[in-house]
Amino acid sequence: MDLALYRKYRPKSFKEVVGQEHIVKSLQGALELGKISHAYLFIGPRGTGKTTMARLLAKTLNCEKKDANGKEPCNICFICKEFNEGRNLDLTEIDAASNRGIDEIRNLRESVRFGPTHSYYKVYIIDEVHQLTDAAFNALLKTLEEPPSHAIFILASTEPQKIPETISSRTQQFNFRNLTQSQILEKLNRVAKAEKLNIDDDGLKVVALSGHGSLRDAESNLGKLISFGSKKITLAEVEDLLGFIPLKSFYDFTGLLILGKREEAVSFISNLYDQGLDLEEFSKSFIDYLRKLLISNLNPATLINFAGYNQEETRLVLSQAKILTKEQIVRLVKIFMRAKEEMKISPIQQLPLELAVLEYFEN
Repeated sequence: MDLALYRKYRPKSFKEVVGQEHIVKSLQGALELGKISHAYLFIGPRGTGKTTMARLLAKTLNCEKKDANGKEPCNICFICKEFNEGRNLDLTEIDAASNRGIDEIRNLRESVRFGPTHSYYKVYIIDEVHQLTDAAFNALLKTLEEPPSHAIFILASTEPQKIPETISSRTQQFNFRNLTQSQILEKLNRVAKAEKLNIDDDGLKVVALSGHGSLRDAESNLGKLISFGSKKITLAEVEDLLGFIPLKSFYDFTGLLILGKREEAVSFISNLYDQGLDLEEFSKSFIDYLRKLLISNLNPATLINFAGYNQEETRLVLSQAKILTKEQIVRLVKIFMRAKEEMKISPIQQLPLELAVLEYFEN
């Protein structure tokens, strides 16, 4: 069975990590100085490398032949090979999304008492730690308060506000950022070449955009294209396979709103649904488009910061940013953000968006 691309091309050293240089620098500095914390908290959006960084830190701590400064794993020693193959007995990973009860943490506390099998440290990675129950957090706290010297805890979360302060205060915290399109595109280019994938440059840009800052999501989408089996993958095929909605669609929809064409705007939403497009994805991307309109309305020069826009797309955004007032754009953002949330509970997926259109035309 073929590995998913995000697993196949997961960084094996810190120098291969994309987009989290500030964290790499801090961790490598600690490794070089030998100032290792007993507990870390990695927080940030999904797909930005929290678990990958945790595994890299665990491997480097236990590597038998680190580089001269102790900042990079060798990837050739017995320990490194075990980590790379996912069979090191001293690394324990717990997914708190599905193992959130006190029994799992009790088992962890029992395991912590014993030293490593043949590594320097026992490392425990708890993913989505915010989903632990209160009882499980209390049990974990007791371990974090008096951890044995051979144990390292790495907690990862997308929702740090749900983690008790008693837990987070006992960790060294690192904040992961969404990756930029250019950072994702650079990695996708390397993967596409390694996989001998013949894909249009514009098509690969769309794949990078589809990740919305998540490298893992973008790599997963690239994997879908590889299984597509086409000798040459065009932009049109990428958009069709990923259900990607081009910027021109948001421009056209906004144009209907500007011109006061209520019936046509409602029909536009219905047509998207009839075409089988993901309306949640449409609403998310449309809100992002409105944000770009707002920022461009405030200062047109800032549009150059939005990577991936060609000359024509830039012209379209700027033209509508000049027509709409700041107040109109803000009102649209609020209306469609509310509609996006209501879609989660609506029995008819397109209804909240249709009602959002009608609401906009009320005043």
